[in-house]
Amino acid sequence: MNHTRIISVTKELPPYSKDTKDIIPLVEFWLSGQEERFSRKVVKIFEGAAVDKRYSIMPPEDVFVTTSFEDKNKIYSEEAKRMGTNVLRNALQKNNWKASSIDYIITVSCTGIMIPSLDAYLINELGMRQDVVRLPVTEMGCAAGVSGLIYAHNFLKSNPGKRIALVSVESPTATFQLQDYSMANMVSAAIFGDGAACVLLSSEEDAVGPKIIGEEMYHFKDATEMMGFDLTNHGLKMILDPAVPETISNHFAEIVHPFLEKYGSNIQKVDHLIFHPGGKKIVQTVESLFGALGKNIDDTREVLRLYGNMSSATVLYVLERFLEKDIAAGEQGLILSFGPGFSAQRVLIEW
Repeated sequence: MNHTRIISVTKELPPYSKDTKDIIPLVEFWLSGQEERFSRKVVKIFEGAAVDKRYSIMPPEDVFVTTSFEDKNKIYSEEAKRMGTNVLRNALQKNNWKASSIDYIITVSCTGIMIPSLDAYLINELGMRQDVVRLPVTEMGCAAGVSGLIYAHNFLKSNPGKRIALVSVESPTATFQLQDYSMANMVSAAIFGDGAACVLLSSEEDAVGPKIIGEEMYHFKDATEMMGFDLTNHGLKMILDPAVPETISNHFAEIVHPFLEKYGSNIQKVDHLIFHPGGKKIVQTVESLFGALGKNIDDTREVLRLYGNMSSATVLYVLERFLEKDIAAGEQGLILSFGPGFSAQRVLIEW
C-alpha cells in the first residue's frame, strides 16, 4: 500500500506589514466621509478581530488608494510569481530536492486572475521537467489549501515513488474594495492578510513525515451564496454571510464523526486539530465545539493573531506549527477547513 507523506511546509510573507493598531488611522481616514457611528463600529471590528498584525504585497497606505481592477491584478500577478518562486525554491533547498524531481505541481490561489496560472511560471522559473503535471486550483477560496492536500493524496496513493509540490499564494489585499461599505467588506478587511506557503508531499518508500490516512470533502447543499467573490468592474467583491459560523455549528457533528469513523478513528484518538482560522467568530464557534470534546485549537488562534486569514494558505501555516512539534508516532491530526461552495474539507494524518 502506498503512503502519502507530508514532508515539509515552508512559508513566505510579503515585504510589507503593519500592526493592527497602526492600520486603524488608515481605516479612520478611509471612512472619514461616512457616519461617525458607522466608522466607530468598523474600528471596533478591526480592534476585535483577534488579528495583531497582517502582511501585504503593497504598502498598507496604497491599499486605501483607489486603483483599477487591472492595476491591482497586475500587482497581484507580479507578487504571486515572486512569492511563489521564493517559497517553492526555499522548500526545495530546505529538503535537498531538485526542481526536476517534482512530478506534479498544484498551485492554489483565489485572490487574483492569471492565465496561464502560477504553476506555468514556476515551471519556467525553477527549470522543472517538461512532463510535470500541472493543477491550478483557483475558485475554492479558504478551503483550497486542504483541497490541494486532497488532490495530492489522490495522485500519490495511485503513483508510488512520486513527488508533489503544493504552492498556495494569496493576496486578499489586492481584492479590497474601496467603495464597498458593506459589512462583508469591513469584516474581510479586518481579518484578511497576504501570504504564501509550500507543502512538499511524497509517495517514496523512504519518505519521512506524517502520513495521510484519509481525506474527504463535505458539500453543504444549496449554500452557494454564503461565501465567495462577485466579479464586478472594480474587481473581486467579497461575499460573506454572517450565518457561516452557525451553519458550521449545525453541521459540525456530521462533518467530523462519520469521517473519522470511515478511517477507523474517532475524536478521542485525534490529538491534534489543524483548523483553518477563518476569522474570530468561526474560531470561537469551532473552539467551543471542539472544547466540549476536550480539544484545543490554540495554534489556529495563534496563526490568526500573527498573520490574519491568508485564505487558502492559512491552514498550511497551522500545519507547519505541528510539523515543528515533537509529536509521538501513532498520534493523529485532523486538518479541517471551510470555503465557498459552501464546503468543508478534511484530511486525517498520522505521525
